[in-house]
Amino acid sequence: MPEIALHRLAHGRAGDKGNRLNVSVIAYDPANYELLRAQVTAERVRTAFADRRPSQVQRYELPHLAALNFVLDDVLEGGVNRSLNLDTHGKTLSFRVLALTIDVPNEHRTTKNDSGGNS
Repeated sequence: MPEIALHRLAHGRAGDKGNRLNVSVIAYDPANYELLRAQVTAERVRTAFADRRPSQVQRYELPHLAALNFVLDDVLEGGVNRSLNLDTHGKTLSFRVLALTIDVPNEHRTTKNDSGGNS
């Protein structure tokens, strides 16, 4: 079973509210949503952010949008007004999630080819 980076199947968005990070993972093709739902778990996201020690990671499923939304508490070093971090809003942190790998059955269709374009 081939393993590919999540960003080949989905794109992401990120935002903040205080010390809380919000990361959405949206399937390019709704046919891939179940694959994402099965493998992009709150525990895997917690592991990806282990160095930031999230106090809680909650996953929300949005099947009509073919999307998952993750809310991570206490990962932004206090948030915009308290952190000296360059990315106080956490806008770049969706890439941590999109770097996760996904096992894709051979018969499963992907929407992006190796060069990053749509197929």
